[in-house]
Amino acid sequence: MIQGDACRFRQAAALLPVAMRGPMERLDTAVQAKVEEIRLRAGRPPALVLPEGERGVPGLHAPVRPQDLALVLEIATQASAHTALSQVRGGFFTVRGGHRIGICGSGVIKDGAVCNLRQISSLALRVARAAPGAAAPVLDRLWAGRRFADTLILSPPGWGKTTLLRDLVRLLSDGSARPALRVGVADERGELAAMYNGVPQFDIGRQTDVIDGCPKSVGLMMLLRGMNPQVLCADEITAPEDAAALENAANCGVALLCTAHAAGLEDLRRRSLYRRLLESGMFGRVVTIRLEDGVRRYAVAKLEDRPC
Repeated sequence: MIQGDACRFRQAAALLPVAMRGPMERLDTAVQAKVEEIRLRAGRPPALVLPEGERGVPGLHAPVRPQDLALVLEIATQASAHTALSQVRGGFFTVRGGHRIGICGSGVIKDGAVCNLRQISSLALRVARAAPGAAAPVLDRLWAGRRFADTLILSPPGWGKTTLLRDLVRLLSDGSARPALRVGVADERGELAAMYNGVPQFDIGRQTDVIDGCPKSVGLMMLLRGMNPQVLCADEITAPEDAAALENAANCGVALLCTAHAAGLEDLRRRSLYRRLLESGMFGRVVTIRLEDGVRRYAVAKLEDRPC
């Protein structure tokens, strides 16, 4: 596992300018395997985000320059940085391998919305990793009799929602605990499956179908109509149209598997969009992720099951 995680880190570090890659590649393999993000801030030295917090990089003490940030975007987008920036709506984009680049800079506003970014000031390169077996401790608790319960995964940003979701999809699709299920994944950001030339870069199971690069609300309905899924999956439900698509799917008898940013159920209930989903009885299980001394812990709450 350490070797595989270190390999993922090196794949992400290959997006950096040459002068930064050497010190990154010389890091101890165990450290490489733990790195969650590479942080580049103009005027500050590069930093690594590990479970215990941020730290510097030995041998990289010079401040990051604006041209370094521009070069990372050129490498990551294969010289199509302008096109990628014009598509940034949520502050990030996903690149080959499933790695995600978060961006800060000066926003260009059109019709009241951010349509582009310029004068880039910082980048957060999140290392995408699979964690086979991560979902094993919770899978058996996500069933209502013989049916997979509609499940919502909660945690603050960066605590492993997507990683847990990806492994649940794999286990359900491969039939690791029960009969295998057909899983449809609406992968709007390309982060769950990391499709490249139509092939998932992560193991998401034998019976999984993916539609990526389009809004979740559209992708969910396309999967429902065209692929006859038994489970529909979406990462980070954030918009009313996402919730409406889930309600339509629930009424068709499809099990739901989704994530949302929240510290827990009480945090979720304070937001009108999620409160409506909870009050509708749409979800039968809620998985909450906690971080304790750098270790992720999972708690499963049983809600009122939606009638089959």
